[in-house]
Amino acid sequence: MAYQTLRQEYLQVPAVTRAYTTACVLTTVAVQLDLVTPFQLYFNPILILEHYQLWRFITTFLFLGHMGLNFFLNIIFTYRYCRMLEEGSFRGRTADFVMMFLFGGIWTILFAFFVNILFLGQAFTVMLVYVWSRRNPFVQMNIFGFNFQVPYLPWVLLGFSVLFGNSIKVDLVGIAVGHMYFFIEDVLPHQRGGYRILKTPQFLKTLFDPEEDPDYIALPEDTPEVPDR
Repeated sequence: MAYQTLRQEYLQVPAVTRAYTTACVLTTVAVQLDLVTPFQLYFNPILILEHYQLWRFITTFLFLGHMGLNFFLNIIFTYRYCRMLEEGSFRGRTADFVMMFLFGGIWTILFAFFVNILFLGQAFTVMLVYVWSRRNPFVQMNIFGFNFQVPYLPWVLLGFSVLFGNSIKVDLVGIAVGHMYFFIEDVLPHQRGGYRILKTPQFLKTLFDPEEDPDYIALPEDTPEVPDR
């Protein structure tokens, strides 16, 4: 009975969120069981370009650290904000959500060529948090008794990285990529003479959104607020 309930809850998670978080958990478990090592997963441009270890483009996003507090915090944030985006502003637009994943992944990798970051999963999570926070600007949050509006959340996370002695480069890359996506998707098209740069290819729409739900009514938060310039 418990297994059926757990399975049903798991299958109710949106497809992209379910696939990504499952891959992150399985990768970490594989490392814990010594089936693979982090040395086989991290981002290394030399090994990618000279030895064609192309899997590192993907595995660098899947390893969120060894089992411990840092891993559980990362996976919780990844699951929570990925799911809220997919069920919120990307509801019924799985292809567009996949396109955001591709945009975020490609730009995070491009930054990583110039910034020494071995694992990019945390930066990707910060990007998700940034996009969600900018699309829900009036939500209030409370962390350890500290109240703030949700657009400040990525910066609060950066502050925690400093407190825990982690490098802020990872958070800054995530914030930068998240802001790029937010600007070209939610700001630029609404400017005078603005236009949409990022367009989802038709093959992605055919693959992930074969039919649109005619009964779907967008939630209020599905229409992002356009910030003042």
